[in-house]
Amino acid sequence: MKKNNKLSVWQILAIGYALVILVGSLLLILPIATKNGEKTSYINALLTATSASCVTGLVTYDTATHWTLFGQITILALIQIGGIGFMTFVSVGIALIKKNMGLYQRTVFMQTAGEANLINFKPLLKRIIIGTFIFEFSGCLILLIRFIPDYSLKGIYYAVFISISAFCNAGFDILGKNNAKFVSLAPYSKDPLVLLTVCLLILIGGVGFLVWNDISESKFKFSKYQLHTKMVLITNLILVSVSTVLFLLFDYNQPALNGYNFFQKLLVAFFNSITPRTAGFSIVDQCNLSESSYVLTLILMFIGGGSGSTAGGVKVTTIAVVFFGLVAVFKNKEDIEIGNKRIHHSLFVKAVSVITSYLTLIVLSVILIALFEKGNTFANLKYITFDVVSALGTVGCSATVNGVTFTSLLSVGSKIVLTLLMFLGKAGILTIALAFGNRTNVSEIKKPIDNVIIG
Repeated sequence: MKKNNKLSVWQILAIGYALVILVGSLLLILPIATKNGEKTSYINALLTATSASCVTGLVTYDTATHWTLFGQITILALIQIGGIGFMTFVSVGIALIKKNMGLYQRTVFMQTAGEANLINFKPLLKRIIIGTFIFEFSGCLILLIRFIPDYSLKGIYYAVFISISAFCNAGFDILGKNNAKFVSLAPYSKDPLVLLTVCLLILIGGVGFLVWNDISESKFKFSKYQLHTKMVLITNLILVSVSTVLFLLFDYNQPALNGYNFFQKLLVAFFNSITPRTAGFSIVDQCNLSESSYVLTLILMFIGGGSGSTAGGVKVTTIAVVFFGLVAVFKNKEDIEIGNKRIHHSLFVKAVSVITSYLTLIVLSVILIALFEKGNTFANLKYITFDVVSALGTVGCSATVNGVTFTSLLSVGSKIVLTLLMFLGKAGILTIALAFGNRTNVSEIKKPIDNVIIG
């Protein structure tokens, strides 16, 4: 019997992202990519390429002042590819070359989008491409209202960059000027037009392509939505509402918000409830806010957005499944019930495995970076934990130390750790495990069952 040497779906996804990062890093080390005309060290180029491809936003150099137009466009291209999935671009290319895609290519694409139904392949691909263009273009048009008066014709470029970066949940800063580094959206911290536009782009990009597809097919009839769509929308609504109120309470009297009226503080709280969900934009230095806000930000970065979206994190559906699974355990119910539906217990096990894997990686990475940064006076546990969770959740939020990001002050070893975390966060821990884990056949001989005491 002929052995099948074809790569698995999971291997294609993992290798594909790795190749995109490799190409991006090689382009960013070119002298034409930097304004000083010198080669960027490979580790910094690799971290930047990984950050862009994995739509994170962690950087070692200010995007606006370090990179040339060539470097910035390279970063923007990586953001777009990473945001909607490299397999989406591959699928479009194949579709342009030949009319029909093979079953293998279709399966890989559908896995990228998080969809299992191959029947919906062509409509989903079409909606991803058209939807992405419409949302990014609309966001760009709205941002032009502010950016053209502020930056003249350069404002067009800024609007395009930030619109794509926001929709893809990347959070890259492009507004640095006049030696002001890592500005992000701080100049517009009191501007509802800019902040609400960015927030909407982040939310739309972060709910997931499956949610788009479901809403497109069922319109606004909530009762007809799939369980996945309902869980994503409701969980997002709860997270945004609760965290907005909490941020407002925690930071209302913080010095960072001096000079802000009530509605401006509410806007900042709303923005801060959304951007840690893997976007990474900032309007105030996160580490200048209260300790309570710091912890809440860590939680939001850990959770992330929707499955099959531009966002990272463990995903909102994972958290929801664990919640309902725990409810079933506490009520001593065999079935996990969500509304008038029930889900298989294996989903609960998978969700717990994802959360456990993420927490384990966070702890190990914090310990490892702490060892690497033993002689770094700026490396305290608070900053290290913040960057580790930010990298794994593909968020991009980072502390600012003396006008530069904490990430840029780290050693080579620590940057490698953050790079690997961003890759794992984007590709997915389970994807990597399934891609390169041992393939074992199910044994026909079952081992005897025994009991252990839990709790």
